[in-house]
Amino acid sequence: MAKDIYRRKNLWKVYLAVAAILLLTVSTIYTNFLAKRLAEGERDKVKIFVNTLKVLRDTSKESLNRDISPETENLRLVLRDIPVILVDESNKITESYNFSPGTNLEKALAKMKKGGLPPIEGEGYAAKIYYSYSRTLTLLTYFPYLQILLLLLFFVLAIVGMSAVRKAEQNKVWVGMAKETAHQLGTPISAIMGWIEHLKSILPPSEDNQMVLDELQKDVNRLDLVADRFSKIGSEPELRVLPVHDVLTEVVQYMSKRAPKRVSFEFKERDTFGNLSVRINKHLFAWVIENLFRNALDAMQGRGKITLRVHEEPNSVTIDISDTGQGIPPGKFKTVFEPGYSTKKRGWGLGLSLAKRIIEDHHKGKIFVKESKVDRGTTFSIILPKAH
Repeated sequence: MAKDIYRRKNLWKVYLAVAAILLLTVSTIYTNFLAKRLAEGERDKVKIFVNTLKVLRDTSKESLNRDISPETENLRLVLRDIPVILVDESNKITESYNFSPGTNLEKALAKMKKGGLPPIEGEGYAAKIYYSYSRTLTLLTYFPYLQILLLLLFFVLAIVGMSAVRKAEQNKVWVGMAKETAHQLGTPISAIMGWIEHLKSILPPSEDNQMVLDELQKDVNRLDLVADRFSKIGSEPELRVLPVHDVLTEVVQYMSKRAPKRVSFEFKERDTFGNLSVRINKHLFAWVIENLFRNALDAMQGRGKITLRVHEEPNSVTIDISDTGQGIPPGKFKTVFEPGYSTKKRGWGLGLSLAKRIIEDHHKGKIFVKESKVDRGTTFSIILPKAH
C-alpha cells in the first residue's frame, strides 16, 4: 500500500509538470503569433509613413529637413513609438523619428543594422529606411520568458510552502504519537515490575526461578528503554559527549546475540580509530543504529554480513553501515526515509523516518543512502559533528 501511495504521489508530480509544460507551450505559441502579427503591422506602418511622406515632399517641393505641413505631424502618429532612421544613397542619415534628444544617431543606426531587421528599400533621401521594434512589441516578445519565470517562482513557493506545512503536521503527529506511546507503556511496565517483585517474594529460591526472574527483569528494562526513547522523541533530548566506539559496541553486542546464526558482524577494534567522541543522546542514537541493523537483517533474509566502519573527518565523524542484502532500487534512496514507505508486508514503515528525525533534528547530523546495488547490498551513512 505504501508503494501505491508514493507511486500516486509521483504521478501527481508528473501530471502537474505536464500541465505546466502544456500551459507554457500554448502561451508561448500564442504570444509569438501576436508578436509576429504586430511586427508585420509595424513594418507596414513604416512603409506607409515613408511613402506618404515622400508624396507630401514631392508635392510641396520644400526642404527635406523641416516640417512641410500640419499633415506631417499627424503622419508621425502612424509611427507612434517605432524608432526610424532614413538614409540616402550615400548612406548618410537624412531624418530620424522617435528618438530622445541627444541620442547618438550613428550608434543607433549601427545597432539597428546589427539587430537583424532588414531595411525597407526606398529612393532619394530615403534610399533605405532602418527601424527597430517598438517598446510595446519588445516587451511582448519577452512576455513568455517572464511568464515562465513567474510560473517557476510560483511552483517553487508552492512546493516550499506545502513541504513546510506537511513537515509541521508530521512533527505534530510524531510528538503526539511518541508521547501517547510512552504514556501507554508506562502503566503496564509499572504493573509488570510490581508482579516481578511479588514473584520474588512467593517463589521458592532456585536456579531456574532466578533465571526466569532475571530474564523478565531484562525484558522490563528493555520496555522501559523503549518508553524512554518515545518520550525523548516528543521533546528535546539531552545530549552528552560520549565515545562513539563504546556506544556502537553495545549495540553490536546486543544485536549480534539476537541475529540469525548465519549473519556475521564486522566491527573494527577501538584502537583503529582512537577515542572519537560525539555529542549524542545515547538511547536515541542506539535506536537509530538498531533500526539500521534490523533493516539489514530483513534485507539479507537471515544470511549475510553486516559491516560497521567509522571514519574521522576534520570536523565530523562518519559511520557507515553496510549489508549484503537485496539492495535499494535506484530512485528510492530518498523515498525510503518517507513515513509509511516500506517493502515489508508487516510494519508501518516508520523506522528510517524516525532515524532521520533523530539524526537531523536532534543531533544536527545527516543520514543518507551512500550506495546500493540490487542483490548486492546497501550502505547507510551517518555524519555527526565531532565533539571537541
